[in-house]
Amino acid sequence: MHTDLPKNARATYETANRDMAHWLVQRKDPASPWIDTKLNAITLEDFTDEDGLKGPSYRYGWIQGRGLEALVTHAAYFEPRDPDLAASLNDWAKALYAALDRLWEQNGSASFCYDADFAPVCTGGNIPGAPQIRQPGFSTYADTFVTKGLIAAAARFAPDESPRHLDKLANIIAAIEENRFVISEAGDVDETALAAQPDDFGPRMILLTAASLTRRLGLAGAGDFAPRFIAHVLSRHLDPATGLIAVTSGGDTCNIGHAIEFTGFAFEALGAAMTDELARQLHDILATTFSAGFHPPGLCLTVDMATSTPTSPYCPWWSLPETIRAAALVYERTGSADMVEIWSRAHQAFFTRYWRTRPPVAYQCLTAGGPADVVLGTPDLDAGYHTGLSLLTAIEALDRMKASPLR
Repeated sequence: MHTDLPKNARATYETANRDMAHWLVQRKDPASPWIDTKLNAITLEDFTDEDGLKGPSYRYGWIQGRGLEALVTHAAYFEPRDPDLAASLNDWAKALYAALDRLWEQNGSASFCYDADFAPVCTGGNIPGAPQIRQPGFSTYADTFVTKGLIAAAARFAPDESPRHLDKLANIIAAIEENRFVISEAGDVDETALAAQPDDFGPRMILLTAASLTRRLGLAGAGDFAPRFIAHVLSRHLDPATGLIAVTSGGDTCNIGHAIEFTGFAFEALGAAMTDELARQLHDILATTFSAGFHPPGLCLTVDMATSTPTSPYCPWWSLPETIRAAALVYERTGSADMVEIWSRAHQAFFTRYWRTRPPVAYQCLTAGGPADVVLGTPDLDAGYHTGLSLLTAIEALDRMKASPLR
């Protein structure tokens, strides 16, 4: 194995994930199934009702769905290594699974944000917290993240219920391919929102994680959409002149983190079925995107594709662990020294500038001037999804390479 990989990477990743999991368990309300990461990552103070949509009266479907997938996956990993922690995660995941399943059945879908009575609400517009109107037939990111959590948990705890959740996944895939997927959930989920949204590759990129999840779980056929989603993104969004992936087909902006996620997710979704040609192409996209987007303190949110000039001052945290995931998978397949450098730079930036060990959370966003108190996704902190699952993938890649050293 290449000697220039981040020193003690595996131990660093396992420690970060174990500490994160213990912290989540310590914050859990024994009377509630819900994940609580309502903490200001800068001040380390808990949000209160005075913080409005950041406060405890609102629950985010994104976080709960992502968190369920993370709880289940971390429980499986730690079972032979830390049985007590795994048992706590398993018990929690069972309760969260039941709660999210009931909430879906109640509404017929998942929602980005719920109020104290678990009614879907808007987070944007003139009246944040107003009831959200949702027209039938549409799918969203919240649907996607909750469905993935339900699939992961059902496979572990209730396999007879898996077909119900796989049907949800099939409906989301169809919504994307039939142009019924609404990207922004800040307002109502309806025809107006659909008509206003750009031709973003994000939905297909995110759904690749469902393909990798179902492949990992041995759910044959559930991820068969992955090759055509990958081909769609490459044919419509990859700019041959710059080697970057445009947010919109023919556009001039690259979302750095999303483009990097795409490469890692594609590798995970296809596994050994990936061709050498596609592996080389994704290698080149990752190398080009990282080079264009790495502007210390981290990876900038977006760049102008023609000049690689940042078009946002923000460097979010999540793109760095996602780079670790992607670089680990590409290096495992290709042995490229470029991937070692990218992996090492992302590792160094994340663990020296973003990661806070007490508590084990990351600054959500940095600028050249330091931590920025902005919300680029949800106000709730990540619940082991971006960081935890990315680092677990890197751990698995390291273990495979150690078992079968080819370089």
